[in-house]
Amino acid sequence: MIRVALPTPLRTLARIDGEVELDLTGTVTLRSVLDALEASYPALRGTLRDHTTRRRRAYVRFFACERDLSHESPDAPLPEPVARGTEPLLVVGAMAGG
Repeated sequence: MIRVALPTPLRTLARIDGEVELDLTGTVTLRSVLDALEASYPALRGTLRDHTTRRRRAYVRFFACERDLSHESPDAPLPEPVARGTEPLLVVGAMAGG
C-alpha cells in the first residue's frame, strides 16, 4: 500500500480526508503512483501534471525520504520505504514571488 500526502487544496478538490492509500503492483515509480492517483480521483487530473505532455506542473514538487524527487525521471523507482508504505510520498505546492 503506497501512501500519498496531498496539500489541503488538492485534498479539498478531490474530497479526500487525510492521506491517500493506493494499492500498486510491480515497480513503484512516480508515474505509476500519479497514474493510480488520477485514476482513483479524476478531479486531480491536470492538477499535478499537464493534460497533454503528462509533465509535472511547474509549482508542484514531490518529496520522499527527505529527498526532492521533482526533477528525477518519472520512471525511476521510488525509495524502498515509500514502496513498502512505511513513508509517504509528499506532494507539495511550491511558492514563488518575493
